[in-house]
Amino acid sequence: MLRITDTLTIADWELTESFSRSSGPGGQNVNKVETAVELRFEAARSPHLSPAVKARLKRIAGRRWTLDGALVIRAEETRSQERNRAIAKERLVALIKQALVPPKPRIPTRPTLASQRRRVDAKQARGAVKALRARPEDEE
Repeated sequence: MLRITDTLTIADWELTESFSRSSGPGGQNVNKVETAVELRFEAARSPHLSPAVKARLKRIAGRRWTLDGALVIRAEETRSQERNRAIAKERLVALIKQALVPPKPRIPTRPTLASQRRRVDAKQARGAVKALRARPEDEE
């Protein structure tokens, strides 16, 4: 069981860990020990997350979100499998906590009178510059 907040926990059946050989330095050890961790969280099927949280999590996750609705996190920073497991779980908790925060509603504002006047003045100035580029009229 993975605790996200005081009221939210993720069940063990929703998490799957798989291990593989890690890339990078490590000498002969890197060729024989599977220290890289791939943590898979079945987010779309999770009964603990609301649909709004799932939608935000999908947007935050980006390429880590699979077509079948799972969130895949890969950790291979350290040479220790246990530490990589902890890092992957920390990242998952951080992503879910970020998705739990609803976005602030946007309050539409109106442009000030001064900004409207500046905009119109700038447009008139550009129009004058472009008018000066035109060919002169024949005066007869």
